[in-house]
Amino acid sequence: MKTVLTTGSNGLLGQKITEKVLAEGRVKLIATSKGANRYPATNGYEYAEMDILNPEQVKAVVEKYKPDSIIHTAAMTNVDTAEADKALCHQLNVDAVQTLLSLCEEKNIQLIHLSTDFVFDGANGPYKEQDAVNPLSYYGESKVLAEELLKNSTAKWVILRTILVYGITNDMSRSNIVLWAKGALEKGLPINVVNDQWRMPTLAEDLAEACLLAVEKNAEGIYHVSGKDYMSIADIVQKVADYWTLDKSIINEVSSVGLNQTAIRPMKTGFVLDKTIRDLGYNPHSFDEGLSVVDGQMVVRNK
Repeated sequence: MKTVLTTGSNGLLGQKITEKVLAEGRVKLIATSKGANRYPATNGYEYAEMDILNPEQVKAVVEKYKPDSIIHTAAMTNVDTAEADKALCHQLNVDAVQTLLSLCEEKNIQLIHLSTDFVFDGANGPYKEQDAVNPLSYYGESKVLAEELLKNSTAKWVILRTILVYGITNDMSRSNIVLWAKGALEKGLPINVVNDQWRMPTLAEDLAEACLLAVEKNAEGIYHVSGKDYMSIADIVQKVADYWTLDKSIINEVSSVGLNQTAIRPMKTGFVLDKTIRDLGYNPHSFDEGLSVVDGQMVVRNK
């Protein structure tokens, strides 16, 4: 059984990987994150505190546990924050990757790196893995820089690009499109939602599964991982309203220009998933199925 170390294990994806490993076995898991462990169960895996901005600590943890693969989920993912604090974004999204990459080269460890649809400009989506990147934001640029580090390294690397990850877990530090929309609509206050940006939202469980498949299949190269449904952000919010029978009349559809966000977003991304389905056996949920998964977890949590 392979030993897998995850970074950012307190985040949504990190917790879903832990959840999956505890339910299914498959790998020996070392979960790492900055600060104390926020996952409620503590048996069946090991947890180590690890700040990815501390190269000495990263080296010590990797040398102690000797993983076969590292799944690198930790990153700055808030697009506007990244635009406002480019230096910190570069440290988290580029420098930290170089730290891990150097160790992976030295110790023959597979590095599975999470990237994003924001490496593309959104002019010609949905995108295939080999399509040319052209980021519009510093977040996207930082992810391109990290991808280049991997491509130019001698390590065994995998880049999993994903889109708009949603789901629910314990003690979440950040919201996501589904939880935000549901929460806002339940408050009954009017919300502005863009109708000219198109995405393929990704259930966190599906992305966690893709990460483990990449380990098990000894994958190398770039893979696109998302949900299977292509829709506008407004459509996503409308579907959330429909699923939980919430008032759609308070959804105010606006153009991207009307939102006046700090960072520019690509208009139409989306992925062609054929390679990931063929090579990894990836089988994502539909968006409706994903909402049902989230709803089921909410019911369990509220008991």
